[in-house]
Amino acid sequence: MSEDALSRRSAAKLLGAALLAGFTAEPPALAQKRSRPAPAKPASPQPSTDDPDQAYSDQDDVAPPEGLTAEDNAFLMEMQQRGCLYFTEQTDPKTGQVLDRAINRRSTGERDERTTASIAATGFGLTALCIAHKEGYIASDAVQRQVLTTLDFHLNHMQHEHGFFYHFNHVSTGRPTSWSEVSSIDTAILLCGVLTCRAYFNDGRIKDLATRLYERVDWPWMLNGGTSFAMGWYPATGFISTRWDHYCELMMLYLLAIGSRTHPVPPSTWDAFSRPEVRYRAFDFISGRDPLFVHQYSHAWFDFARQRDNYTNYFQNSVTATRAHKAFLMTLKRGYTDDFWGVTASDWQHGYTAWGGPPLMGPVDGSVVPCAAAGSLPFLPKECVRTLRSCYERFGRDAWGRYGFCDAFHPEQFWYDPDCLGIDVGIGVIMAENLRTGFVWETFMRNPEPATAMAACNFRDDEIEDTPETPKATARRRTRRRYATPADTSPTT
Repeated sequence: MSEDALSRRSAAKLLGAALLAGFTAEPPALAQKRSRPAPAKPASPQPSTDDPDQAYSDQDDVAPPEGLTAEDNAFLMEMQQRGCLYFTEQTDPKTGQVLDRAINRRSTGERDERTTASIAATGFGLTALCIAHKEGYIASDAVQRQVLTTLDFHLNHMQHEHGFFYHFNHVSTGRPTSWSEVSSIDTAILLCGVLTCRAYFNDGRIKDLATRLYERVDWPWMLNGGTSFAMGWYPATGFISTRWDHYCELMMLYLLAIGSRTHPVPPSTWDAFSRPEVRYRAFDFISGRDPLFVHQYSHAWFDFARQRDNYTNYFQNSVTATRAHKAFLMTLKRGYTDDFWGVTASDWQHGYTAWGGPPLMGPVDGSVVPCAAAGSLPFLPKECVRTLRSCYERFGRDAWGRYGFCDAFHPEQFWYDPDCLGIDVGIGVIMAENLRTGFVWETFMRNPEPATAMAACNFRDDEIEDTPETPKATARRRTRRRYATPADTSPTT
């Protein structure tokens, strides 16, 4: 099996309790003192850069989110800019597909020699291109060409089944890898990027291609006769037996399907998946036994803040899950502190794994996965920025590269992943932008289908008091937003 073959879900199946046997209960304090200087006065902005090692861009004209400093904001912008670079350099110019992973620290900007693209990374990439276009990181005509190329290739040249795409494909040909499944959730991630482009670009060709990609998907087919979605399908064996039947990153899958204007599934499917309750110390929240990313992915595009359905306020649920995760790591006595925390599905020294907690999942050994905090930025802004900046300042010499942070690192063991992963770079880019401006939420929610689906699932306002974990910027955004309504027949521009 290829080194790229393991998905987040299949990685979890390879874990065993024996992996923890060799870990010390309380490793010595972090001894490595390598550091980079803290950001000082930001430099002038560069709309398009060939040198991502430049200083932070000037943010004098952008007010930082409440509770964050101008230096914090500049750091997030730098992280975003480097991340957006991944989605232009690690992409095939003829297909628009994005590589699943690429070398980071020693990258010169050339495309990685590996050839496996991820449909999910491409979805994150399409959204990152909207951010790059808005911020001027990349020339606007180049961004629009790449978006058009990506949409056209996936609509007219990419192999699919009932509109669903294979998870992993050859970056230059689009042919599925031998081990890849037709993936329901990864197709949903791609479509979130597709619809973000449809809402953002005032380009008739982009809007048409995006609409056709979305409306081609035969959502009922993936139900396979049930009320919850199958995780995927293989040509030789048919549907995967496991289903998306408990709360995780699945919300975007169900809402995209319920909101479809061509092949919808009934709103009752929203009630078909379970919502297990977790209690850890003082924290009560809905979650399966899954890594932290499950509380992030759907929130990258769907704006759940200050809304609830018949079950919960999912934004606040992610706030609580993130706080519980941080508190849990502190109890392990494996080197985690307020300045060094965050674990989610990622690389580790022995491959790829799904790890985290609570409860303990996988070989949590004192490694940090930067996208755990980066993907949680809207939920715990101060705490997440603190650990990200601390990791940059203390370990950036080895953990920071052309595209930002490496995927994971363990300073005590002097291990720094040479790679970064497209999906992990992408969630950080999008959530940093959502914290700073709400841009992705506002743009994606201008599509009429998300509002239609959320109304059908009985989402309504949930007025709650502002807390330190819920920035007032969210409230300001909701008072001025122009989201589409269920009555709309086309996205606003």
